[in-house]
Amino acid sequence: MAPEAATDSDAGVSLAAAPDAHPVQALYEDADLLVLHKPAGLLCVPGRGPDKQDCLSARAQQRWPGALIVHRLDQATSGLVLMARHLDTQRRLSQAFAERQVHKRYQAVVQGLVGVEDPEAWNEIDLPIAADWARRPLRVIDPTLGKPSLTRWRVQRHDAAARTTHLELEPVTGRTHQLRVHLAAIGHPILGDALYADAATQAQAPRLLLHASHLAFAHPATGAWMALGWAAEF
Repeated sequence: MAPEAATDSDAGVSLAAAPDAHPVQALYEDADLLVLHKPAGLLCVPGRGPDKQDCLSARAQQRWPGALIVHRLDQATSGLVLMARHLDTQRRLSQAFAERQVHKRYQAVVQGLVGVEDPEAWNEIDLPIAADWARRPLRVIDPTLGKPSLTRWRVQRHDAAARTTHLELEPVTGRTHQLRVHLAAIGHPILGDALYADAATQAQAPRLLLHASHLAFAHPATGAWMALGWAAEF
């Protein structure tokens, strides 16, 4: 599906009209930053071992030498990733993430028909998340040791035949696996989730149906508000 984007009219935005043949698909690029699309199954940064060296950051650096990672998505998650073109931008964007000044939204398909009183309203999952040290890298809901974790969500549509629900998600905090853990905790795991869903839910999709669809932030150099989107292909 073709990307969509919206930005401040004075931002001097240069957008890719459509993905090109290069292995890295860019929604936005300028002298300071990049907004790239990461496909599901690709690491954001290199892993351990020679078979895990292909990743988004390595591909980006081939096309934009010196590109620097700012944040990450899980390997199984697709969607938008913000990268810096130089150290000053990396520092500014990292600070914006730490201060929750970067707004992220995701799309997901979950097991079951999620019931809501108001289909347009945002709802919240407020459950503390902790590392499951015995089963690393898994996370668990832990009222005693868990860190405060908040996810906002609303229904996009139901699929009555498949008994699934398409959700829009907004993580207020940024815990590891937060969206996957929270949705599984309320009884609606994400389809294709090999870590937190049962076997039947895993088998309903060939991949994790979780996609980082929107990023919004102040441009670190100009201050112009940037709002960019790339719809999920599921």
